[in-house]
Amino acid sequence: MKSPHAITDVPGIKVGHASDFRALTGCTVILCEEGATGGVDIRGTATGTREMDALSLTHLVDNIHAILLAGGSAFGLDAAGGVMAYLEKRGKGFDVIKTKVPIVPAAVIFDLAIGDFRVRPDHQMGYQACLNASKRVKEGSVGVGTGATVGKLFGIERAMKGGVGTSSIQGPNGLIVGALVVVNSFGDIIDPTTHQILAGTRKSKKSLQFANSMKWMKQGVIRKEFGAIPPNKTPPFNTTLGVIATNAALSKKEVHQVVRIAHSGLARVISPLHTTFDGDLIFALSYGKKKSDVNTIGLLGEAALMESVRRAVTKAEGFEIIPAYKDIQK
Repeated sequence: MKSPHAITDVPGIKVGHASDFRALTGCTVILCEEGATGGVDIRGTATGTREMDALSLTHLVDNIHAILLAGGSAFGLDAAGGVMAYLEKRGKGFDVIKTKVPIVPAAVIFDLAIGDFRVRPDHQMGYQACLNASKRVKEGSVGVGTGATVGKLFGIERAMKGGVGTSSIQGPNGLIVGALVVVNSFGDIIDPTTHQILAGTRKSKKSLQFANSMKWMKQGVIRKEFGAIPPNKTPPFNTTLGVIATNAALSKKEVHQVVRIAHSGLARVISPLHTTFDGDLIFALSYGKKKSDVNTIGLLGEAALMESVRRAVTKAEGFEIIPAYKDIQK
């Protein structure tokens, strides 16, 4: 499924996926080849990242040239090398006289529980994702969302399928704010309008009814289930990663302010969020010349993130391995 409104509505932004549907893993690259001002807001405590220092307010580098989101846990960070190779070949990056060094912040999700854990995104897959990059964005169980799952309070056996979603919003005076999210959350996914669960922890392995993770956790079930993880059980490692992009001209400080405002939107669509098992973070990109207020951009980014989360789970495929939203609707 391809989105009619996507992060690529921001001029100059392209998105590419590379997927392994046998091993159920993959990666996604967001290209901003001419250099974008970047920021990040990290709220998870189980992150796996690379080149995050380039996003700090005091770092020498002003611009970044791509963001990589990958499966494979920390192993998947290798795919960033392929993105760098693609960009260097095209003369994109930070000029160091003899060559140009592409700045590619990267973050990963834990998807080793559902597919073949021995296969992870690598240099070749990162390069291929760049070759696949375009303005049209596929959604659901592709790229970094291929092996994404949600609702893992009672383990992968009672979880549901996650994925990748994207959206964009038109603001005043030609402003565009887009988002892309991979949903691989520990918590359940909530419809922000009806407040009903769209996908999450199920009551049993065979059930398509929801258990409501928040309710059980408030009763202390999390300690009983995961105080000591049995050797034959999958650790509940999870992460929701997102990228916000805008055609507004922002300073590094302003980009960080935007992403802090927007990140809060996830709390309205994922429950619970930012647990000790999650590595949640959101990137932000300023890639344009429009003038706009930081608060306006942040609030539009919040709405775009929320819609992207909804699309990620409603477009997901279960591959006849784990139930997806589509299966519940049948």
